[in-house]
Amino acid sequence: MPPALTDRDALQRFRARALRNPALFLHEDAADEVQERLEEVNRTFISPAIVTPFPQIWQNRLPSARLVPDDGVLDLEVGAHDLVIHALALHWADDPLGQIIQCRRALRPDGLFMGVMFGGQSLSELRAVLAQAESDVTGGLAPRIVPMGEIRDLGGLLQRAGLALPVADGFTRTILYRDFQHLVSDLRAMGESNALASRHKGGLSRAVLARAEALYRETFADEAGRLQATVETIFLTGWAPSDTQQKPLRPGSAAQRLADALGAVETPLEPAPFAAPRPAKD
Repeated sequence: MPPALTDRDALQRFRARALRNPALFLHEDAADEVQERLEEVNRTFISPAIVTPFPQIWQNRLPSARLVPDDGVLDLEVGAHDLVIHALALHWADDPLGQIIQCRRALRPDGLFMGVMFGGQSLSELRAVLAQAESDVTGGLAPRIVPMGEIRDLGGLLQRAGLALPVADGFTRTILYRDFQHLVSDLRAMGESNALASRHKGGLSRAVLARAEALYRETFADEAGRLQATVETIFLTGWAPSDTQQKPLRPGSAAQRLADALGAVETPLEPAPFAAPRPAKD
């Protein structure tokens, strides 16, 4: 059994601490985007479920939804839902594929899965300066920020989970901070402190933090001196298989030529050049 990525006890403590003075604007932003995308689907969902570490974000958005914590085993009943949303928690999952499979099993045929998660470009600036600062000051490195997947790899999870019509897309945003401490405070207020199981329990020294802020200002500050932090949000969408879904035609089964449909003149490809036979070996 592979080692755990996340210290779940620490993660729960950090999330509880965040609620004392929360800064959940990225969760709010993701929830707004999900609602807009659902409106475009043009379907009424009557039994949704939402996997979320912060249920208060969703209580007034989808009032009929069942709110489920992002535990390793999700509290979802097989075939009970026509919509399952996994909201900004997959990056802390020890088994993201397993989480998506559990969501797919909870869907009725032709039910919709939508996963929202942070992508690999998130906090790229912070990763770079922390690694350089720690190396400069201590001569070593320790894991400080949870690894996040790239969009092409995350999209492949949908097919592996058995979802049909898979789509992966996303966008990046830049958040500006007046100083390094403001950025760190926001991460704590989102419950995104370092909860890696392999983390160094001692935290960062003042010398490392000072070096990191200096590097941040040298490399990633805008003209006004504000520190730039990139956040990539990735959306994974797929449908539980159903006989009613559209399916691609067999190759060669088209009843009409594309050139005719477009009103264009079809230009045939040049024949392949004739290859002279190889000379026989003696």
